Amino acid sequence: MEMEKLYGDILQLILTRAYERKKVRLASGRESDFYIDCRRVTLTAEGVHKLARYILHLIHKEYPAVKAVGGPALGAVPLSAAISALSYASPSNTPPLDTFFVRAEPKKHGSGNKVDGPTLREGLPLLVLDDVLTTGGSLLKAVRAVQELGCRVEKVLVIVDRQEGGRENLTREGLSVASILTRADLEQAQARR
Repeated sequence: MEMEKLYGDILQLILTRAYERKKVRLASGRESDFYIDCRRVTLTAEGVHKLARYILHLIHKEYPAVKAVGGPALGAVPLSAAISALSYASPSNTPPLDTFFVRAEPKKHGSGNKVDGPTLREGLPLLVLDDVLTTGGSLLKAVRAVQELGCRVEKVLVIVDRQEGGRENLTREGLSVASILTRADLEQAQARR
C-alpha cells in the first residue's frame, strides 16, 4: 500500500511540475507537442526522495542482483546518488548500492574517464537510470560505455517513457527496459483532473 501511495505521489509530482503541453524540439531533433523536464522533480528534496525510495524498493523486489545504479550525466546523477544514500541506511539485508555516471564526452584532463564510479568492474550487475526516454540514443551510449568496462546491465529504468520508440530501440539491442510512468499514464491522469 505504501508503494501505491508513493507511485501516486510521483505521478502527481511529474504531472504538476515536469509535464507541459507545448511545442518543443527534443534532444533527438524531433518536434513534440509536449515536454517533460524531470529535473523540476529530481532536483527537489521531495521529488528525489520519493523517486529514490520507489526505485530502491523496485531494485530490492525485482532486480536483487543489482550492485550499482547510475546513468547519463546529468539526468541520472541526483537520483542515483539519492538511491545509493538510501540503500546505505536501508533496513533490508541487502548490501548498499554504489553509483556511477557516464559523461557525454570523456574528460579532457585527469584520468580522461568517460565513466566515473568507484566500484565498476568486470561482471558488476548494474541498473542504468535516466529521466526521460524518447529514442533511447543517449541511454544506449551510456549502456555501451559501462559494457565496455565489462559491467553487466541488468535493467534500464526511466522515470518517463515518452512512448516514441525508445523502449523498442533498446529492446532490439538486447536490453531489458522498464519505466515508472509513460506518456499514456500522464495523459490519463491529466484527463481526470
